[in-house]
Amino acid sequence: MSTSLYDIPLKKIDGSDTTLAEYRGKVVLVVNVASQCGLTPQYEGLEAAYARLRERGMVVLGFPSNDFAGQEPGSEESIAAFCRGTFGVQFPMFAKVNVNSAPRHPLYAALIEAMPRMQPNPDGTLLAKLEQHGLAPRQEGDVAWNFEKFLIGRDGRVVGRFAPDVTVDSPQLVQAIEAALAD
Repeated sequence: MSTSLYDIPLKKIDGSDTTLAEYRGKVVLVVNVASQCGLTPQYEGLEAAYARLRERGMVVLGFPSNDFAGQEPGSEESIAAFCRGTFGVQFPMFAKVNVNSAPRHPLYAALIEAMPRMQPNPDGTLLAKLEQHGLAPRQEGDVAWNFEKFLIGRDGRVVGRFAPDVTVDSPQLVQAIEAALAD
């Protein structure tokens, strides 16, 4: 994350103002999340990874978005209650953002600019299904769907971008997280 990325204004899910500056020096996994998606059970793995790795300097950050088939229609309050009540989410959650729709949130604009292409799941079928149903990203660099992940190293650089069906326990993401934690 460049200094400007640390300075991008954000809102936490409780409505308070913040920036990513509080995570400087940590490995950060930014995930656009949704409560009514087939991938929503990934919250469980994301929370488990956060609990297991936070002492080593990793943080998961959840950014709800309603950009994909209206799968995050609720208010911040209802999203927070769902995440805590259903999956025990303790990792930081933020107010809803636009990841693809206009106006794209400046955080996502910066993340996409830094890493325009994602690593697909080599065994996954999600991207093909999205294409088949006319739901593939419209523009080069667009986020494909809910639960796409951006990995940011301790030095603030985006070091990875992973398809939505690459779970936090997938070997390719585990390897990237471990490498980032080792730096």
